[in-house]
Formats: sequence, C-alpha cells, structure tokens
Amino acid sequence: MSRVEFDSIRKAYGPTVALAGVSFTVSDGEFLVIVGPSGCGKSTLLRVVAGLESPDAGRVLIDGADVTPRPPKDRGVAMVFQSYALYPHWTVHDNIAFPLKIRRVAKDDIARRVRQIADALQLTAQLTRRPRELSGGQRQRVALGRAMAADPRIFLFDEPLSNLDAPLRAGMRREIVARQKELGKTSLYVTHDQTEALTMADRIVVLESGTLMGIGTPQALYDDPPNRFVAQFLGRPTINMLDAVVRQSDGALVVDPYGWRTSSRPAGAWPAAVEVGVRPEHVQLRADDDGRWRIASQEFLGDKVQCVVTDGPRQLTVLAEAHAALPIGAPVAPEPRPDRLLFFDPPSGQRLRATV
Repeated sequence: MSRVEFDSIRKAYGPTVALAGVSFTVSDGEFLVIVGPSGCGKSTLLRVVAGLESPDAGRVLIDGADVTPRPPKDRGVAMVFQSYALYPHWTVHDNIAFPLKIRRVAKDDIARRVRQIADALQLTAQLTRRPRELSGGQRQRVALGRAMAADPRIFLFDEPLSNLDAPLRAGMRREIVARQKELGKTSLYVTHDQTEALTMADRIVVLESGTLMGIGTPQALYDDPPNRFVAQFLGRPTINMLDAVVRQSDGALVVDPYGWRTSSRPAGAWPAAVEVGVRPEHVQLRADDDGRWRIASQEFLGDKVQCVVTDGPRQLTVLAEAHAALPIGAPVAPEPRPDRLLFFDPPSGQRLRATV
C-alpha cells in the first residue's frame, strides 16, 4: 500500500503563494499527473512529497503516516528529474547501481538487478557507456532505471520528457506508463504538457496559481470540466468560448445570438448572460449561401482540416473532415452538437450545470 494524501498544503515564497491549501489523495498504484501552466505550483507540490521543500502549513501522509517532518531518505520515494541528474563519469551500469550500492547490497545481487532493469529498459547494450555517449531518450531511461533500482514505494517524475523532441517524447510516454503498470507503484508525474496528461494519467490534477482547479480522469475532465480554466487548459485546439444569452423556448434551451438549441434545462438559477463552450471537434460546418459565417483560414492536418470561421468579431475553430472541407471564403452555418454545449458563469468561470 502506498496511498499519498495532501492535507491543506500551503507554501509561499515571500509574497508569492505557490500552494494555497491543496488537498487531495493519490490511490495506491495510481499514475496521477499534476498539470498546469508555468508557476502554478506543480513542481513545488512534488518537492514537498519528496521532502525537498517543507510546507508552511498542512501535512503529507503516506499510508496514513504523517511524513512531513521526515527527511527525504526516510520517505520511500524516488525522483526522476528533467535534467536526468546522471553522474557523467560513471557508466550506465554504475548509474543504475548507485541506489543499490549505498544500501550495501551484495555485488552479485547488484549485477543481477542491474541486468534485469537494463533488459526491461532496452539498455543492455549501453551498460558500459557513459551518459555523454547516449541519446536523450537513453539518458532518460537510465534515470528511470536508477529510480527503479531504488525500489521506492512512490515514483516522482518532474517534467522528465521536456528536453526530448516530439518522437522521443511519444516513445518515452509509453515506456514510463508500461513500467509503472508492470511495477504497480504509486506515481506522481508533473508536466505542463496537457497531451502528456491526457495520454498517460489514470487521473489528472489541474493547478492554477497554487489552487486545485480540477481532479478526475482524463475523459471526465475533458468532457465534463468543472470550470472555464480546466475546459480551456485541456484540449488542442483550445475549446471555443463565446459570449451568449440563453432563453427557454418550446421545451428547449436556445443560445442567442447563434440560434443553437439544446434539450438541456438549467439545474438551478442561471444568469441570462453566459459563456458557451464547444470543442472544435464537436462542430459541423454546413454550406449555407445565406450564412453569416465565413471560412477565414484553414490548416490541413491529414485526416482533418482545422478551420477558423468568423462572423464579424465572433470566431470559431472547427475540426472538419479533410475530404469534406469547404473553400476559404465559403459561407457556412456552424452546427455544434447540442449535447456537447458547455455553459459557464462569466464572472466566476464556474460551470453552469444542466439536466436533460
């Protein structure tokens, strides 16, 4: 069992609040990704778990035990850093073996364990090389292997892939998730890349300015965001957000000035003026000679075309099927899926809930 609980964690650096009373629980064996923009507090939160930072208030509990006062070596965690943090004059074998050597494991056992880890990470042929002789992806696998050799209760990853190019990042994402599932270790993974969050996580924590903005599975946060910030942070292209007015007519909720209709009903009191959100893939473009919207630009993406359509100052991004793309300048009528319209309170950004 390796459950991690954050109990009202607060941390400030002078006047800057890095964590503003953050509370949530990471389940045993879970791969939890902490995501948010630069400066949101995600790396500080990871360092608090590791014992590299002390919170100003609150507690970190592992399996119910308060580890806040414990030094890093007594917490049962291993950290994989963005910079790899490998010893440059040591071989791959020695870098991986280091946690075993400081625990005074027998030489034969060290050799066997390093070989097992190298086989699992496809590093067997590199065991006698030094870090400068390796590619970025190989160095990151060595850093992961060293963490595996420590046999921690909890893995901590601090933006480990940000130094790699796109193809290497995709391969390492799969590698890290496969190893985590194989070992069954509770893992906390920090990134600013929402693609990493959506593709790797069992659950995602979204932070902004030290505040927890949302927590849930990738699909739940994407399809059913609790607020405007989470809706806009997750998803590329970014969700469309438009000012609107809602009214009820003939049993339907009508979104003006667009004329969009949905059978949803407000759950509770709504303001008349709202923000309506719709993701680009949930909008269809219909050719309409009388339409006020025009296709302003297009980007070919292979199977899709990313279109920007405008109606005066209003603008929508739409992902259309490539084979059905209309020419730039064509008049169109954008038709969002009625069940995919999301509504938000403009001042607070909080989600306005609806029922069918």
